[in-house]
Amino acid sequence: MSLATASRDALSEGGALARQLDAFVPRTAQLRLAEAIADAFQQRDVLLAEAGTGTGKTFAYLVPALLSGLKTIVSTGTRALQDQLYHRDLPRVRAALGVGHRSALLKGRANYLCRYRLDQARGEPRLASPEQAAQFQRIVAWAGRTRHGDIAELDGLADDSPLLPLVTSTVDNCLGSDCPFWSDCCVVQARQRAQDADLVVVNHHLLLADLALKQEGFGEILPGAQAFVIDEAHQLPELAANFFGEGLGMRPWQELARDCLAECRGVAGAQPVLLQPVATLELALRQLRAAMEALPPRGTQWRALAVPAVADGFDALAAALAQLRDALALVRSASPGLEACHARAVEGAGRLARWLGEDVPLPDFDAEPETAAVADGNDVLWYELTPRGFRCQRTPLDVSGPLRDHRQRSQAAWVFTSATLTVDGGFDHLAARLGLDDPHTLVQPSPFDWPVQALCYLPPRLPDPGARGFGAALIAALRPVLEASQGRAFLLFASHRALREAADALRGGPWPLFVQGEAPRASLLQRFRASGNGVLLGSASFREGVDVAGDALSVVVIDKLPFAAPDEPVYEARLDAIRREGGNPFRDEQLPQAVIALKQGVGRLIRSETDRGVLVLCDPRLLTRGYGRVFLDSLPPFRRTRELADVQAFFARQWASPTEPPPAPFPDPDVTP
Repeated sequence: MSLATASRDALSEGGALARQLDAFVPRTAQLRLAEAIADAFQQRDVLLAEAGTGTGKTFAYLVPALLSGLKTIVSTGTRALQDQLYHRDLPRVRAALGVGHRSALLKGRANYLCRYRLDQARGEPRLASPEQAAQFQRIVAWAGRTRHGDIAELDGLADDSPLLPLVTSTVDNCLGSDCPFWSDCCVVQARQRAQDADLVVVNHHLLLADLALKQEGFGEILPGAQAFVIDEAHQLPELAANFFGEGLGMRPWQELARDCLAECRGVAGAQPVLLQPVATLELALRQLRAAMEALPPRGTQWRALAVPAVADGFDALAAALAQLRDALALVRSASPGLEACHARAVEGAGRLARWLGEDVPLPDFDAEPETAAVADGNDVLWYELTPRGFRCQRTPLDVSGPLRDHRQRSQAAWVFTSATLTVDGGFDHLAARLGLDDPHTLVQPSPFDWPVQALCYLPPRLPDPGARGFGAALIAALRPVLEASQGRAFLLFASHRALREAADALRGGPWPLFVQGEAPRASLLQRFRASGNGVLLGSASFREGVDVAGDALSVVVIDKLPFAAPDEPVYEARLDAIRREGGNPFRDEQLPQAVIALKQGVGRLIRSETDRGVLVLCDPRLLTRGYGRVFLDSLPPFRRTRELADVQAFFARQWASPTEPPPAPFPDPDVTP
């Protein structure tokens, strides 16, 4: 029996999953997707597959992966999805199939307890508050009983907790086999479990870090993999650009300074050597960050260095790093920790010199030295300010080459899948960015009954999004929609400024507001679900990962078409490169990227066969510009209307008899301007 047939049988009516899993319903689209994935596995081929929301793509790739007998790596978009896949979906499918394959969950090293750094942090005198001290004691207690050392086991510890760098390691500060806790290292043990497993669940950050030879977690496992499944594959090109480049930043150097002093404890004579160079580095970082206040939040290297105080600040930082490097050279042999600090100082000085345009060789992994804002037409040098720091980056414009090389060297099957890969039905844009020359492709639309379950409302008489008064007109158009839906809405904004203005305009109304930035994301979503009539407001980062099925989310509002800001340094350079090569930046880059982003936001509305809801698209350019048709044709087959009365009727029918099947759709209204 072929793998495709075995996979189809397992997912069909009366198959293993239907017999073993409650509420499992066979789906035609899922069967087709599973067969295509199975064929790619058997032929060691490449498949690019769009599977609309509700297809059941997770089961569609887990079944052939488990039945194939191939060493498979499944990569997801986020750590949260990774945990969900490993702890919920995979055990259910494996039990239903009755297979005994070994599986492993592997994350980047920053997700695991480092016992050496925890031991060092016990003497850390600078915990900011009694709350932090109590949290640290919780970590100490947990460290004594954890089996795997996965930080995700610690409930209530925020992702941005300042305690995390104190108890986890990085590639730079890991002592490797010189560590006194090497035999009990959580990262080493996680790698070993992954190496022994038949199926390994990772995330894109970890996969790309190791493809770029940065050894975040499991580089030694890649050569043995026979199949790769890349879920949420639309995220891969942007993430890959970061990993195939090179970065530096204020926070890692602050941690280096702190670690230097921590390593001095117990090393006679080290502190007098390092105290002054560490203080000089910390001062240089603070002064440079103060000078960078005069800069835009993000920009190119040449723009930053054109400000004399910033250029002087970088020179002072380079001198401070060199001074610390030389001081560490005098004491490096005294302990493995000081040896590691010296290596970090050497690497940091080199990265800074390369970013400043000095002729310092790069590591061997993928590039040549750069000497300007764009080096050899393919690398962009840029900076970004954070509230308390900065980072500087070299980013390649095109990652299709390295991705293609790694894929071809693997001689494995590769499956790229997501709910949002196509633009107007075609894969050309994403295939080019992933370096896929002639992949097999498959489109399986969402199985939901869109004409019955959903309505798309395009409010009339809204001004152009760039016009003064658009925000006020938007809120005026939305109020009657929210009244009809009794709240229960998710509002997506193109900018944080528009989000704040909308939040201010809606405060004091009858619906509780849940605003991005006012609480952690997970807490906001939990409270929004529980409210029953809340209004959730988010920006671009909320286009993905908001999964709220049922009545709690019955409206999705998108204020503007999500075109990326053309002044973002890497994006601007990419558009210039397309222009230089004779292409059309809008057609070849801006429009496809915006279509995929819009599809992500729209995908928040209908999450199950029983969901019903209204999509509100507030950008009049959908109907007044020629490219609007590309957006509309890329969306599911909504009924569309410009009449508020149709929205009110849609919800009136839902409230009238919520337990009965939805009525037949009313005729598709006219959507001409």
